[in-house]
Amino acid sequence: MLDLTGEYDISVDTKGRILLPTALRKQFLEGTGDRFVLNRGFDNCLNVFPMETWAIEKAKINELDPYDEDARKFKRLFLNGATIVEVDSADRLLIPKQLQEHANIKKDAKIVLSGDRMELWDESTYYAFINDNIADFSNLAKKTMSKKGQQTQP
Repeated sequence: MLDLTGEYDISVDTKGRILLPTALRKQFLEGTGDRFVLNRGFDNCLNVFPMETWAIEKAKINELDPYDEDARKFKRLFLNGATIVEVDSADRLLIPKQLQEHANIKKDAKIVLSGDRMELWDESTYYAFINDNIADFSNLAKKTMSKKGQQTQP
């Protein structure tokens, strides 16, 4: 399983391509990290899934109950615009125009690595998200990480 770590400043060229930093590329095993699925992420960013991670996510999505209205909505929104992209010979990925527009990615961007996946952000949107949420960081940690927060109440 992948354990991607780091954060990288990148630029989007006029054709909508990003160069994958060498330090990022080194985190993939030989023969992996050449194909990804991009889709709309939460908080106005894009998800960038390595193919092995996408297969796991897609299997979870396919298990959702098609008779549940929320499941159908989530599936449509999550899969809408999902696109397989391949790294070219110059280590670049082409970001589809509709996904660039969704995340408002123009020139300066960030790749944020998170375990088995990545997020692609417009740089100013990313810093606005961090600044808007940093004050609540301690409370978020308590809610999501503490054993007390993980216990269910009777």
